[in-house]
Amino acid sequence: MGKPKFGVFLPFYAIPANCPPQQRFHLLQEIVLEVEQQGYDSIWLDDHLMYGEWPILECWTTLMALAASTSKIRLGTMVSCNAHRTPALLAKAASTFDVLSNGRLEFGIGSGIQESEHIAYGFRFPKPSIRTEQLSEALEVITGLWTKEKVSYQGKHYSLKDAVCEPKPAQKPHPPITVGGAGEKTLEVTAKYAKRFDWGFLPLEQYKRKLDVLEHQCNALGRSFDNIEKSYWPAGQILLAQDRAELNEKIGQRKPADMCLEDYKKYTLASTSDECKAQLQDYIDLGVSYFMLYFADLPEVDSLRLFSSAVVDKL
Repeated sequence: MGKPKFGVFLPFYAIPANCPPQQRFHLLQEIVLEVEQQGYDSIWLDDHLMYGEWPILECWTTLMALAASTSKIRLGTMVSCNAHRTPALLAKAASTFDVLSNGRLEFGIGSGIQESEHIAYGFRFPKPSIRTEQLSEALEVITGLWTKEKVSYQGKHYSLKDAVCEPKPAQKPHPPITVGGAGEKTLEVTAKYAKRFDWGFLPLEQYKRKLDVLEHQCNALGRSFDNIEKSYWPAGQILLAQDRAELNEKIGQRKPADMCLEDYKKYTLASTSDECKAQLQDYIDLGVSYFMLYFADLPEVDSLRLFSSAVVDKL
């Protein structure tokens, strides 16, 4: 296994809600340029259309603008919501993005999770098993359009007749796919279509169990489990410091006043760089080769820079 890779997650809430839209994008752009300069492999945007009255930039439009101002970092969706766009339209948009970004797309897709958002925008929100069926059909449509000259398809949820997607993606046979979710049925979809398994900040033993289920699904399909890259989130968010005194100061600045330290650390990897490196090594030993990171002090870039110099460079 080669050197591990690191992606930086930049959700809508990484930028303060009171930041004006134009300034919002410029601040996001500055962060992405810093991420690229620090040598990270990728940046990822979430795909939400609304969250209360929080101003949210549509992810695919924003990714294209970021692609135009960067040169080498890969750009992904964590994850594009299947219901927000028809599979054929999403295939076309993603193919166009991959061409215009010179083959830098990381294609993440999931079945959707926020019911209120779907209802508000007029999208159906069926039960999880149906949404997973839709996701599986969508990926059959999308990969078909990316790789075949012409596609006709009649499924339970989607249909196409002589659909053409040109130009094809720059990456061959198509951009790498990451499927969001770790339920057993979703892992079937991962085993069939995904290049990378990615799910949550699970304790080591729970993560192992998810990998066991995924391996079983791969075996059932006749696909090599080793061909799927293993990705992991060390925590919901990361707060990094050079020493314990600095870390305690940062925790004091970031931890909500009404939250005890124990609860804060359930979702935050608050540690020194040496402690963080030791924790990641446990997962590298398990076969993880890709780490997804959300830094708690964004839009400040202190933890992002420290992680690059003191953790990435030492692993």
